[in-house]
Amino acid sequence: MFTGLVDDVGTIERVSPTAAGREFRIRCRYDDLAEGESVAVNGACLTIRSRGAGWFAAAAVTTTLARTTMGHWRSGHRVNLERAIKAGDRLGGHMVQGHVDGVARVTGVRTLGDARLVDLALPPGLTDLMVIHGSIAVDGVSLTINDLPAQDIVQLSLIDYTLRHTALDTLSDGDEVHVEADMIGKYVQKLVAAYKP
Repeated sequence: MFTGLVDDVGTIERVSPTAAGREFRIRCRYDDLAEGESVAVNGACLTIRSRGAGWFAAAAVTTTLARTTMGHWRSGHRVNLERAIKAGDRLGGHMVQGHVDGVARVTGVRTLGDARLVDLALPPGLTDLMVIHGSIAVDGVSLTINDLPAQDIVQLSLIDYTLRHTALDTLSDGDEVHVEADMIGKYVQKLVAAYKP
């Protein structure tokens, strides 16, 4: 379980093929990670296979590669990182599982006052889970939905702090990002499905 509050921006140092997918060696600020620990990498929960001072390696299987942008990651790619929360930690963002629901495409970026507005075209099936001022995780970052300007489009308002402390600062038209819908919304949708006409 994660909160969507990114606590480091790492850099992919090396990408290696494995029998089941790809392994990523990621440079980070962590020096006390443990093998088997979960880390959200751009919002996707990965398990640490090996680690050292200032780096860790994690693998993505073929299924994960098919559902995410990880198949395109190369050395030098910046990624948002978050370690799993501990019982008793503050839940400052929202409940995030690290299970990417799909890949969204950036369709517009503009500045309005002190915020950067970003429009995302959502993958099929997620629009019904979006509500204005509700939560969404984008590349692992807990964000508030600013607007729903069109069918299957969600608008985010990125503040200066988010731009300075995550890898979302370089988003531009055509970029692809991981999205995870609010977990509570998914459960509610499942529970009411049987009662819909």
